[in-house]
Amino acid sequence: MKAEYKNIKADYEAITRNLREFDKETGNIYKTVYILSRRANQIAAEIKDELTQKMKEFAGMNDGSEEVYENREQIEWAKYYEQIPKPTLLAIKEFEDGQIYYRENEED
Repeated sequence: MKAEYKNIKADYEAITRNLREFDKETGNIYKTVYILSRRANQIAAEIKDELTQKMKEFAGMNDGSEEVYENREQIEWAKYYEQIPKPTLLAIKEFEDGQIYYRENEED
């Protein structure tokens, strides 16, 4: 499931949405918000882990000097991560496209 967010064509800005369309699948808007928030947290964690790994590659280059060293590749990666949509918008797009799997706990 790593880096699935890269293939999602989500909006880059928040837009007004019809709440009635969000509760059709779950039957409850609060369940939908909960599902979206959990998925957004998963996406944010994936992005953070990936970015941390990328930055570790560059950390070894700057250990010896006091000066700030500009690395062109590091700047490009930073720009890339700034330009991807927010995790919440990615989660909403996945939900609208039916790509989020969730299950409810059975109560006795």
